[in-house]
Amino acid sequence: MKISVVIPLYNKKETILRALNSVLSQTVLPYEIIVVNDGSTDGSEQIVAQLDHPLIRLVSQSNQGVSAARNLGIAEARNDWIAFLDADDEWLPEFLQTITELFEKYPECSLVATSYYMQDTEGRHERNHLSKIKFKGDHGIIRNYFQVASCSHPPIHSSAVAIKKEAIESIDGFPAGVTSGEDLLTWARIAAAYVIAYSVIPQSVFIQDPAHIYARKPNRIPQKLDIVGRSLVTIARTNKRLPGIRKYISHWHKMRSSIYLRLGMKRESFRESIISLSYYPLNFKVISYFFLLGLPASLTSKIFRKLASR
Repeated sequence: MKISVVIPLYNKKETILRALNSVLSQTVLPYEIIVVNDGSTDGSEQIVAQLDHPLIRLVSQSNQGVSAARNLGIAEARNDWIAFLDADDEWLPEFLQTITELFEKYPECSLVATSYYMQDTEGRHERNHLSKIKFKGDHGIIRNYFQVASCSHPPIHSSAVAIKKEAIESIDGFPAGVTSGEDLLTWARIAAAYVIAYSVIPQSVFIQDPAHIYARKPNRIPQKLDIVGRSLVTIARTNKRLPGIRKYISHWHKMRSSIYLRLGMKRESFRESIISLSYYPLNFKVISYFFLLGLPASLTSKIFRKLASR
């Protein structure tokens, strides 16, 4: 199993060395590390270039976003398998070893992934919460991805996954023009078409910013044109037997509703809540949003932080 690592890089001069060192410290090394500089303006790419490491290849493009950066890395990759790592995240030392062992145990799989830790702004680690996993033990095949994803933290994180190059190319890579949720859509498309092998032992660390842990308002407004939501509906219509797909669509609109709610955009939050419940009427957290919509913004913020942390 020959693995190329793709790291999209945009203005991460404070963390890119940590990410790269986590790759170079693996018990099983990759065959190459492709760092895609997406038009950084803080000198991030110079830090990479100065390393002058034989495994690291730096390529650059004008700023086009993370999807375009990953897609360029995919095109540049020389091997059959590609593992992704964001420039502000890191791998634990046995990540690539675990990925390799999963492929050897489940050669029919086109995507292999591990659980991950979420690190808050205080440096504390929490394992991602997983429900509805049907296999026994530490590893197995996920055949009910949408059931798992609709009631868990995202089971697949883009810094804890490796995929066959031909599989990611078959869905045209990461979606261009999507500013939020591009990862969720990519893995949903893969899950609808391919078999996934998974380890529940965390081997990666997702470094959260304050907005992820509700200590700060969201960084951006959801896209008005909901490309992800429309694409998920297309997946559902094309694959009507996918277990949990309607609940997953409801989950996506719940996330959009919660962002609007935290931003004080109550009309938009109400609309997304209605859409969410149309796909899964028993989404009780969404139902609770209707109560929050009638409260003052200051009180809503306090209650929502408690509700979201459960």
